[in-house]
Amino acid sequence: AVMKLPPPIEPPANLNVLSMAQLETLSQEIREELLTTISQLGGHLASSLGAVELCLSLHYVFNTPNDHLVWDMGYQAFAHKLVTGRRDQFHTLKQFGGLSGFCNKDESPYDLFTSGHGGTVLSTALGLAMADAQVKGSPARLAPEPGRARHVVAIIGDASLGEGMALEALNHIGHIKPNLLVILNDNKMSIAPPVGGLSRYLNRIITNPLDNRIHRDLETLVGRLPHGSKLVRLGRKIEESVKGMLVPGLVFEELGFRYIGPIDGHNLRDLITTLKGIKRLKGPILLHVSTVKGKGYRFAEEDPERFHKLEPFHLATGELKGRGARLKAKSP
Repeated sequence: AVMKLPPPIEPPANLNVLSMAQLETLSQEIREELLTTISQLGGHLASSLGAVELCLSLHYVFNTPNDHLVWDMGYQAFAHKLVTGRRDQFHTLKQFGGLSGFCNKDESPYDLFTSGHGGTVLSTALGLAMADAQVKGSPARLAPEPGRARHVVAIIGDASLGEGMALEALNHIGHIKPNLLVILNDNKMSIAPPVGGLSRYLNRIITNPLDNRIHRDLETLVGRLPHGSKLVRLGRKIEESVKGMLVPGLVFEELGFRYIGPIDGHNLRDLITTLKGIKRLKGPILLHVSTVKGKGYRFAEEDPERFHKLEPFHLATGELKGRGARLKAKSP
């Protein structure tokens, strides 16, 4: 049977009763909804197509809205809108009186902030994490549900990570070391091809990934040996001297984060397993997720720059409709 999107009355917490096969079917259903709606209305497309599995896995693992899920550049979060009670309004996207094209605090309790600019989410998430650390003196509205720890998760793209405000926040987070998960959604593609030293560094990580499970599995194995716990402690003492060989995200480790990844951002099983493991960790963590901009729609995958944001288009061909096609024909 075809899995349908949860109706608006259901919270995203209900996602965790679905099987992996049902989640994969749901991700395809969401992509179809995105394509159908945006081909008719126009707007941002490729970024949200690339973040579907990431969105589902986050809502599957974390208890939103008690857990704080904060998106940078809300046009990558259309799947988030669809599973947080806004499916019936999705056809009003960016229309007068309809849904915002970005996250909007007046639209849903699952949108903590109104945002439309890149690079701001890490500062926002740091403030939330610092407020939770002061929870005893915080107003009741800031406190997590009784008996439940609150997780703060920020999702930022590789292009936004190079902005000054984001780099300043990375530096501040590494200094304060709050309990905070930063997810780097790396699709190697901003509105135009990204440039700069940080972009080159991220590309090197993606093209030469090292699975962090090697490190964890070795530690588990050594720990089972006679006097293994002493060896593990010794290993941790010398880890810094060999980290450059073991950890591809060395720059994030040096900033004070625990770096994990890169992992496939379209593999739901790996995403969910990794996020569940991360929930048990303390301190600042950076999860590097590799995604494909325009995932699931051939024309968008082949030309992600054109499908970043566009006028209404024909799904079968990817060609613009009506006025958009005429404007394209007139352009030099």
